[in-house]
Amino acid sequence: MAEDHLERLRALREAALLGGGPERIAQQHARGKETARERLARLLDPDSFQELGSLARHQISDYGLATRRYPGDGVVTGFGAINGRRVAVYAQDFTVLGGSFSEVQAQKITRLMDLATESGIPIIGLNDSGGARIQEGVRSLAAYGEVFLRNVLSSGVVPQISLILGPCAGGAVYSPALTDFVIMARDVGYMFLTGPEVIRAVSGREVTAQQLGGADVHHERSGVAHLVADTEGAALDLVKALLGYLPQNNAEDPPYQPSDDAPERIDPALNTLVPADERISYDMHLVIERIVDRGSFLELQPAYAANAITGFARLGGYAVGIVANNPAVLAGVLDINSSDKIARFVRLCDAYNLPVVTLVDCPGYLPGIEQEYGGVIRHGAKIIYAYAAATVPKLSVIVRKAIGGAYIALSSKQMRSDMNFAWPTAQIAVMGAEGAARVLWREELRRAADPAALEQQFVAEYRERFFNPYHAADLGQIDEVIEPRETRPRLIRALEILRTKVQQNPARKHGLYPS
Repeated sequence: MAEDHLERLRALREAALLGGGPERIAQQHARGKETARERLARLLDPDSFQELGSLARHQISDYGLATRRYPGDGVVTGFGAINGRRVAVYAQDFTVLGGSFSEVQAQKITRLMDLATESGIPIIGLNDSGGARIQEGVRSLAAYGEVFLRNVLSSGVVPQISLILGPCAGGAVYSPALTDFVIMARDVGYMFLTGPEVIRAVSGREVTAQQLGGADVHHERSGVAHLVADTEGAALDLVKALLGYLPQNNAEDPPYQPSDDAPERIDPALNTLVPADERISYDMHLVIERIVDRGSFLELQPAYAANAITGFARLGGYAVGIVANNPAVLAGVLDINSSDKIARFVRLCDAYNLPVVTLVDCPGYLPGIEQEYGGVIRHGAKIIYAYAAATVPKLSVIVRKAIGGAYIALSSKQMRSDMNFAWPTAQIAVMGAEGAARVLWREELRRAADPAALEQQFVAEYRERFFNPYHAADLGQIDEVIEPRETRPRLIRALEILRTKVQQNPARKHGLYPS
């Protein structure tokens, strides 16, 4: 009798390992996709996976589902390790009923998320599903709601990473959107609320799934995807890289990784990297790469709102968040999309105890009717809110321009920045020199015999007085004007001082974030 029980268990386990069966697995491979278990084997440390719920099956007896009950019900859930660190993972299995989302799937996933959040373990979801299981009706809809609730309750408590390795459509898209990071595999992954058929019926436009919601669309246009990889394997590798900068939970510090890049390294090339002529652009990536530990910069959303740069790096082996303007794109201005990008990243760093280093070269907010109508005021306010509310160590370096509202918003003293440095090329002013001269000396210019020549004189005077960092340093708004070449050691020393910083915000239920 005991042997019969063991045989039954072994048979069920074998069935769970096969998912939808050999034929469905072959079809998955023919699409250029791996199975859920193959993906987990690639992602996790060998022999570290402990599965939960492998024998769970749906209880629906009509619509042809009575004979289509598979152990696991289309999702593999459990705990494992990545580079020795515990993680909670779930992987939808497209070989089982197209990975359709069900009540049982939700029970397995939410059980996993509850355990992970209570234990302070990052949550990783591998999405590959045809959508809600239609045969379950409102059960599958309610099931999505249960997952969304956990996404929200876990937000800022444990890191949540979503991979899009196949279809993710309809209501299903909101779970990844509620997580901290979305990683998409090009050509196989796509996300949209309404599919090509609905678009065709409503508007008559022909569009493919990839054109509507592929990785490149969400990487470049919508900003939904934080990282994109060419293959599934590369997407899984990005998860490992990303975790290297993040703590297990909000009560821990990010992991330290020893670096062979000397903390006191001086880089003379920085002294000449920024052009003397302010009208000439340069790529801020070159500045970042010369300051942080070599090879440590991992940029997020690089193709979206590229006038702003956000990403993780290390300084002296310690993980930090980097925010920067990029003068090579739109002169580094702030606009609606870049404001959202920066604000969310600062809040993410604050949630997971990563210091924020801001490199400023910004002429201000982008003017224009479209920006005003689109709500640049409320979007721009998000940056102010994020910096002011953040209690992690905050450092800033004004590389060149810090004009008007951009100076205030981007980690100024008034945003509770801890240490503020400036290069000698810094320009800190209320507005540009030409505009300021026309306002300050309006009457003189109106009466002048040669207003153009006089305006040039006034512009030069304004530049001499305000277009340098020394006036701000006189007033204590800048802690130190430094040589560009010494930026790296200055930042590392500042972070050493601030490593034990403790700051609290006023007690409240929550603030009202600009929408």
